[in-house]
Amino acid sequence: MRLFHPHTLVLHPDFQALEEWMRSIPLRFQNGEGTVIYKGRNELRLFTQQGYRLVVKAFRRPNIINRFVYGIFRPSKAKRAYEHANLLMEAGIGTPRAVGYLNLRKCMLFDQSYLVTLEAQCTHVYHELFDHAFDYEEEVLREIGRVTARLHEHGYAHKDYGRGNILFEQTPQGIRLEIVDLNRMDIGPLDIKAGCKNLERLPATPQMHRWIAEEYAKARGFDAEECYRLMVAYRSTQPGKIDGKY
Repeated sequence: MRLFHPHTLVLHPDFQALEEWMRSIPLRFQNGEGTVIYKGRNELRLFTQQGYRLVVKAFRRPNIINRFVYGIFRPSKAKRAYEHANLLMEAGIGTPRAVGYLNLRKCMLFDQSYLVTLEAQCTHVYHELFDHAFDYEEEVLREIGRVTARLHEHGYAHKDYGRGNILFEQTPQGIRLEIVDLNRMDIGPLDIKAGCKNLERLPATPQMHRWIAEEYAKARGFDAEECYRLMVAYRSTQPGKIDGKY
């Protein structure tokens, strides 16, 4: 059976005790186990195992052409997300801790992949800033500017840096951020234009943009007004944008 249904399992060294459970993930999804926390193009379920609260992301099975491409030439989305999470952790950038990933193939064709992380610690998502009033909103936006600058200084550009992929929480030590959905990330130098353009999918009012721009510019040694102008200009090119507040 393994000849016709080969798989690749990668586990972080700290989570080797979860190997048997990891191998059982496809069957657990088939049996409807776990708590569904999102179901759309991909599916996320929450499991509790050996004292860990684990989020499993099942990536949608690709079309027949991409099943061949992923089967031979390209790394799976789960593998990329796992590796990118480890890069961010090494850079001191918050993201749910990567546990491992599982790739399944049928003959020469890629079939499906699963990413496992610890549950996120942050309790809020960026888009909530448009739904509720937070008395520490400015702190959140300034921290986003600083963390984004750190990402870019390391050469990391999240390709879906939008309203659903930045999590935040207020703690006694300050604002904590976690960046999620990491399978699409470019790696390479980012100048002021590339860096500001990377924020174009993030909705923001003019004041929100200004707070982000000030901290981003300060951290990277750029001109704050130029960063603000570029962020607003790049955001204005996004189709169907609605950045009104409250």
